[in-house]
Amino acid sequence: MNNCPGQDKRKVTPEPIICSCCGYEAEIFSDEIKASCPKCRQVFYREVLPTCVDWCASAKECIGEPAYSKHLINKSLLLKDKLLFELNAYFGSDIKRINHAKKVLDYAEEILRQEGGNWQIVVPAAILHDVGIKIAEQKYGSNSGHLQEKEGPEIAKKILLKLGFKKEEIEKICQIIRYHHSPGKINSLDFQVILDADGLVNLAEIKPREEKEKIINHAFATKTAKEIAQKVYLSKEE
Repeated sequence: MNNCPGQDKRKVTPEPIICSCCGYEAEIFSDEIKASCPKCRQVFYREVLPTCVDWCASAKECIGEPAYSKHLINKSLLLKDKLLFELNAYFGSDIKRINHAKKVLDYAEEILRQEGGNWQIVVPAAILHDVGIKIAEQKYGSNSGHLQEKEGPEIAKKILLKLGFKKEEIEKICQIIRYHHSPGKINSLDFQVILDADGLVNLAEIKPREEKEKIINHAFATKTAKEIAQKVYLSKEE
């Protein structure tokens, strides 16, 4: 066939959608998944069902590079937002743990942009890396690292299955969570990105400058993390 019967140069059109926050009938374009309500100003998403663009080997050629790139970005934004929703639901009023995960996510995404790595593995691992801490405190009265590693993977697995992650992705994400307090256990860039991002956030708790310098020089694996640490934690003290 010369033309795909499923896509065939789809036209972008405005569509009505009900705001999930206030119920106002807003408008969203057919190639968007995210919109801002003109009444309550809240950002909302619509559910996107899989299409042939998600599985067809010729999808990029079919709809064109700009549309395909936008499709991937939209999918990533929606997936990240769903993961953050699950994180908030899981930790509830524990704002400290939620904010920690978000800070780790921010650093992980910056390291990803500079160093490379698998977004589909690193971003979920960054968001869910500490989910074991809640059960560890409930079961053992402790939040020690090895107990987080013990309890975290099973909780993360349930969330990832709910959001439709593939089996091989879940295994890699859970492996990172299982060893995120154990440097050297996994030899992969994705693992190092998580360790470095977590280390950057935790470095704020270290007070002596000499100790910070030692950690920056020896604990971080990526060049980007070292540069961020120098800028955030040492430059401002000079």
